[in-house]
Amino acid sequence: MSIGNNISYLRKQKKFTQEQFAEMMNVTRQTVSRWESDEVTPELGKLTEICSVFSCNLDELVRQDMTAKGGIYSEVTIKKVPAFGMAKYVMISPNPESDVQEYLKNWGTRSGLLAAHPDAKLIGWDFPFVSQEQQMRFGLHGYAAAYVLPEGFRTDCEGVQYCRNSETDYAVITVADPFVQPFERIPVGYKHIMEYLREAGSKDKLPDDTLGCFEYEYEKDGITYMDIYVHPSCAT
Repeated sequence: MSIGNNISYLRKQKKFTQEQFAEMMNVTRQTVSRWESDEVTPELGKLTEICSVFSCNLDELVRQDMTAKGGIYSEVTIKKVPAFGMAKYVMISPNPESDVQEYLKNWGTRSGLLAAHPDAKLIGWDFPFVSQEQQMRFGLHGYAAAYVLPEGFRTDCEGVQYCRNSETDYAVITVADPFVQPFERIPVGYKHIMEYLREAGSKDKLPDDTLGCFEYEYEKDGITYMDIYVHPSCAT
């Protein structure tokens, strides 16, 4: 672990030069260079300022190797997602994500979807319309999931809501092994997207009947990945 390596990594992630970062911190460029080479350790007040600039916590900056995160997150890209039909379901429970995914997998079997398309794409997103009493008193949370219906697949199987998502652009990031530290890696993935969109200054509006965001989990070469999709309007 190196505080200097962490500072250098965070600065380069933000695409700041040493001169720009030095001006923000009210120090000289030479001081930044000495920090990054571990010749000098910033005093506590400066460490706190650095955490504020880079939206990290002090423990991460001082104790962790933040450069390792470079292999966790892809770059954020803008991807045009064609319109697609979906069969969705919402679950409110103590463990809604796993519950709704299990429900939809059963529906996928009953409807014949998984027999015809075993690799049918299952996406999900948070369902925010849960009251504070449901959350605080009963520990309930909401999550929605949907199978993306392949073109040409037809079914009248009940138990889901059939709807369509319009063609639109999404900002997309891929997170490797998201469930190793799910309460850190997934929120940080969203944070990277939001920072990208704010810097881009997008003013897109969310089209009607379009998801603001969703997640897609899959495995490749024995590694679990999550693609996070966020519509540019969500950054405003």
